[in-house]
Amino acid sequence: MNLRQVFVSVLLFGVAGLLLFMYLQAWIEEQHTESGKKLQQETINQDFTLQPLGMPRKAAWRRSAPVSLSNHVSSSRHWQGRTDPFGVVAASSENRLPEQQKMSESPLNWFRGVYLPPALHPLNKTFVKGGEWQDIDSAQEKRRAFLQDFCRKYNSRKKLQTHLVHLVSRIYVEDRHKVLYCEVPKAGCSNWKRVLMVLSGLAASANNISHDDVHYGKHLRKLDSYDLKGIYTRLNMYTKFIFVRDPMERLVSAFRDKFEHPNSYYHPVFGKAIIKKYRHHADEEALKTGSGVKFKEFIQYLLDSHRPIGMDIHWEQVSKLCYPCLINYDFIGKFETLEEDANYFLQLVGAPANLKFPKFKDRHSSDERTSTEVVRQYLKELSKEERQLTYDFYYLDYLMFNYTSPLV
Repeated sequence: MNLRQVFVSVLLFGVAGLLLFMYLQAWIEEQHTESGKKLQQETINQDFTLQPLGMPRKAAWRRSAPVSLSNHVSSSRHWQGRTDPFGVVAASSENRLPEQQKMSESPLNWFRGVYLPPALHPLNKTFVKGGEWQDIDSAQEKRRAFLQDFCRKYNSRKKLQTHLVHLVSRIYVEDRHKVLYCEVPKAGCSNWKRVLMVLSGLAASANNISHDDVHYGKHLRKLDSYDLKGIYTRLNMYTKFIFVRDPMERLVSAFRDKFEHPNSYYHPVFGKAIIKKYRHHADEEALKTGSGVKFKEFIQYLLDSHRPIGMDIHWEQVSKLCYPCLINYDFIGKFETLEEDANYFLQLVGAPANLKFPKFKDRHSSDERTSTEVVRQYLKELSKEERQLTYDFYYLDYLMFNYTSPLV
């Protein structure tokens, strides 16, 4: 065999190999496409529960927001004289921020694509005894109607593709009493987990359950651990509840808890990254330990579109933790009326008569509770622009749950 024959043979083998590679690549892409189609079938697009039963979409869309919602929006100095808070806040934030600070995770990008939530289902009040709950029940119905009308007024009809597992990843399940609880950190979540453990028979009393057992014991099951049928069934049949808090109070409470006390996770993970990026001439000790983060530095991190480290559930917006316009919560409690709301809810679901919501503070019991006055002191550390941008960051939470906008 001469050199020319050898060359031709090698060339033919190369062409054959290339054709085989192209065939295998096409086959792999075909398999990937089929897998993608199967995964897409497991993706929620709001139609599985969010279509109002017996109510055409067009008819539902004709309903307008309650007067209280309009009053709330118009009362804000930031939106005075305007009818579209989404557009106003987005525009004002864009104008104030330089390009590198514009929020890359604007809530508008995911919030606009939601179908109408279902019609409100009446609460089952079979287990409620006595007439002392009348005021709390009335407040509860107003909160539910307010959120319902908010979602109906400000959602467009474009579908939002959100994977079901992510949608329910913060929801805890208690099967005995058929309840689903969406965890909102710094809004009584530790004691709510204790109550769920008692309801499920895992503990005799909420008072004897330690902080570590609550958060690291893995005694409670989350909704995303079930198969699709189990998730859908529970979303449709169980009583879904959420407890929220004034966004600024929740934010300051999270900062105080995680950065003003020794913490083996938040200091080295978040603290070091925050100090390194936002503190000029930081000393070696601060860079090494991550301790001593200032509130202003924390806010700089929160508002930075290029954060040196990602978000955390303790200061993530409730609108992104629990998707209140996608999951139609049956009960909306507030931290400001925590004990009354919680004990009323326990009656609603038929909890044992001796089970009351715990009154004790989970950690740092000697510290003053984060109140409006405490928040005011922390906000003094920020510039007027920083205060406004922090409010803008949580403005959906303010609107959804009818909280009064702070004086920024």
